[in-house]
Amino acid sequence: MGRIGVDLYPLRGGVPLARVETFGRFLGGSAANVAVAAARLGRSTALITRTGDDPFGAYAHEALRAFGVDDRWVTPVAGLPTPVTFCEIFPPDHFPLYFYRRPRAPDLEIHPGELDRGALRAARALWTTGTGLSAEPSRTATLAALAVRARTGVTVLDLDWRPVLWSDPSEARAPYTEALAHATVAVGNLDECEIATGTRDPRACARALLDAGVDLAVVKRGPAGVLAVHRDGTTVDVPALRVEVVNGLGAGDAFGGALCHGLLAGWDLERTARFANAAGALVASRLSCSSAMPTAAEVDALLAAPPAPSGTAPRPPAPPRPSGGPRRGGASTACARTRSPHGIRAAR
Repeated sequence: MGRIGVDLYPLRGGVPLARVETFGRFLGGSAANVAVAAARLGRSTALITRTGDDPFGAYAHEALRAFGVDDRWVTPVAGLPTPVTFCEIFPPDHFPLYFYRRPRAPDLEIHPGELDRGALRAARALWTTGTGLSAEPSRTATLAALAVRARTGVTVLDLDWRPVLWSDPSEARAPYTEALAHATVAVGNLDECEIATGTRDPRACARALLDAGVDLAVVKRGPAGVLAVHRDGTTVDVPALRVEVVNGLGAGDAFGGALCHGLLAGWDLERTARFANAAGALVASRLSCSSAMPTAAEVDALLAAPPAPSGTAPRPPAPPRPSGGPRRGGASTACARTRSPHGIRAAR
């Protein structure tokens, strides 16, 4: 449940937007991309969001269906354009984003009275985002969706902090706190954890998130790897994987879809965290996002590969393409400068 849009990627890296001549069009939005990531791993997924009643909105529907994501709860908003996001690509770790969500993004027009509460209760997993908390009526709808779950199954809050969407960072703490009380899993990087908890120390962040109500806290630390701490005391510290970074945007969304996959499969925490970490690394080694989301076999192959020699990185296979869908899909908004690459170490 959350953001969707269209991302325009430069087809040439290392060039500022002012000098870019050609762009590719991709399905975008973190919630949309998490749904695609989980679908690529064999899960039945659906998205709750809204688009503009325009050609880009029609494209978003077509792309979701091509990736196997149920779009029945994706509805249009008259008079508002489907958001467009531009990015710059400067590997290994600089991918500035430019959001065009004016006068208002349709995905913030999700109303609580429109929610299918039966479907929300029946789903084995629900993924929500901090962006959904940034404005009304989406804030109330997001909190209502979390509450109707009554802390059953896998109920995730992706902290997903986007400073440009908040007029004052201090306003975020209260809705984040309320959402965390309904969630069973919290996921975020250090910048996002600091907004939600007031601390940047990874272990202190994890403890604060557990104290806020979740059962599992996942703290993404970029080149330092991923820390996952469960309420039962289980702690996993997964090191970063070395890959040749092409575009860090999207790694966090791949991580999210793979995290849900592992939790739904009943894997132990270490296996789940390592699998999610590898899924994110694979997407970072590819240009696009949605169509770059890996299959389980690709993730397993990366995990099984011998460590690369110092100064080099494995070259994962090219991503599969969805039949009848876009050749490249979805730019993620998960790894901009404010969201460091998740469990990825760039090979220089």
